[in-house]
Amino acid sequence: MKVAYIRVSTVEQNEARQLEAMKNKGIEKYFTEKVSGKDTNRPQLKAMLDFVREGDTVYIHDFSRLARSTKDLLDIVEQLHNKGVYLISNKENIDTSTPTGKLMLTMIGAIAEFERANLLERQREGIEIARREGKFKGGQVKTIDENKFNRAYAKYQQREITKSEMAEMLHVSRPTLNKLFKNRGL
Repeated sequence: MKVAYIRVSTVEQNEARQLEAMKNKGIEKYFTEKVSGKDTNRPQLKAMLDFVREGDTVYIHDFSRLARSTKDLLDIVEQLHNKGVYLISNKENIDTSTPTGKLMLTMIGAIAEFERANLLERQREGIEIARREGKFKGGQVKTIDENKFNRAYAKYQQREITKSEMAEMLHVSRPTLNKLFKNRGL
C-alpha cells in the first residue's frame, strides 16, 4: 500500500504544496496533521507508524516533514525498516527500497553521528579549559528565599497564579520550579 505522511507546523499553514506533490504517486491513504515536528509525539505520525505493514511504502515531501532532528528521522526510518516498510522522500529523491537509497540514508546517519560526537568532544574540551581558568562551576543549585517561595506557593494553591506565573515570580524556569516542588515533596 502507498501511504503519505503530510505535516505542516501550524494551523495557519497550508498542506496544499505537499498534497500536490503526491498527486501522481498513487497514494491510497493519507495521514495529515498540523503540528510542530519538534518531537515524534504526533498523533498522525503514530497512527501512520501503527498502520503500515510489510511491503508498504511511505511517501513524504521532504525529511523535515517527518522529523526535525536527524536522530528522530533515523529512529522513524528504523521503525519503518523493522516493519519491512520503505520510505520515499520527494525532495531529497531518496528511496529506501533501493540500494542507493539505503546507502544515502546510512551516510546521512553516519555524518550526523560523527557531528554529534565532535560536538560533545568540543564541549568537553571547552569545559576543561573553563575549569582550569576557574570559570566553570558546573550546574549551580538555585537558592530561593523560603518566605518568597511559600508566598508564591500559597497563591499557586489558591489558584491565583499558574505554575508558569509562579516560576516567573521566583525568577526560575519551569523545570527548575518542578525540581523545587520535587525536592520539597510537593
